[in-house]
Amino acid sequence: MNYLMKVFLLVLVFSQMQGQKKLLLWPDGHIPNQKKSDEKEKVFETDIIRITNVQNPSIEIYLPSKSIRTGKAVMICPGGGYGVLAYDWEGTDFAKLLNAKGIAAFVLKYRLPISSSIIDPKWAPLQDAQQALRLIRSNAKKWNINPNQIGIMGFSAGGHLASTLGTHYNEKEIINSNNPLENISARPDFMALIYPVITFDKRYYHGGSKNNLIGKDAPDDIINKFSNNLQVNSNTPPTFLVHSADDEAVPIENSLLFYKALLRNNVSAEMHLYPKGGHGYGLARRKGSLENWPNILLNWIRELN
Repeated sequence: MNYLMKVFLLVLVFSQMQGQKKLLLWPDGHIPNQKKSDEKEKVFETDIIRITNVQNPSIEIYLPSKSIRTGKAVMICPGGGYGVLAYDWEGTDFAKLLNAKGIAAFVLKYRLPISSSIIDPKWAPLQDAQQALRLIRSNAKKWNINPNQIGIMGFSAGGHLASTLGTHYNEKEIINSNNPLENISARPDFMALIYPVITFDKRYYHGGSKNNLIGKDAPDDIINKFSNNLQVNSNTPPTFLVHSADDEAVPIENSLLFYKALLRNNVSAEMHLYPKGGHGYGLARRKGSLENWPNILLNWIRELN
């Protein structure tokens, strides 16, 4: 048994002892695109759990009971403007709902580009998302998942990361030649984007997300590269979108632009727009008709081939 596999097993056993299972994305400690620093991860718990300064990215694993499992899986990217992770509100809460419907769920704790530990900030979240999807796919048999039915969902800036993976899954700007999972596909089989950040066009962007990821003075080629409506092609996964017209943080045009790009490229897409709801509503409890959006999404996932 090689060293990397031993580390994987030790991490898994330890996390099982602690409760919900977690796996480090880079268990050998050689995290790509990262240098040593004195930064420490911080967890703040008020009305929701927020995490910042992520130093060792991971996935938290939620598996449904054998009697109801469907073989489908979803990796969840919490939002937070690329400055913080709304870890339960847009992560673990939804993982539990997916489990109740027989869908395996994995909450991604990804590095945030504002960290001084990161060498090239704009690539770190995508690197973690790629690695997490590969890790899930490589363990599909063990976790009773169909390797061809693994999707990704994201909220707000997490929706930007999800759509970035869906359009940049083959990106190799920073190659980690020691990664044993490098040759496993990082392409999600479907995407669910919930009030997502999509574009960095100044007319419609969420300034915090854009500035945290690529910087205030990013050149046009980088702005376009991370404006994911401009990166859609015929291989982009089928996509489900939810947005509210009164979203003042992330304008509804973000979802509209992505939806139109999907249609132009003959990619299957479903979009649900609501007149009210604002931004950051998570499961939308006590939000009237908006509260039904998770059920609509679950129906969409169930009907996917």
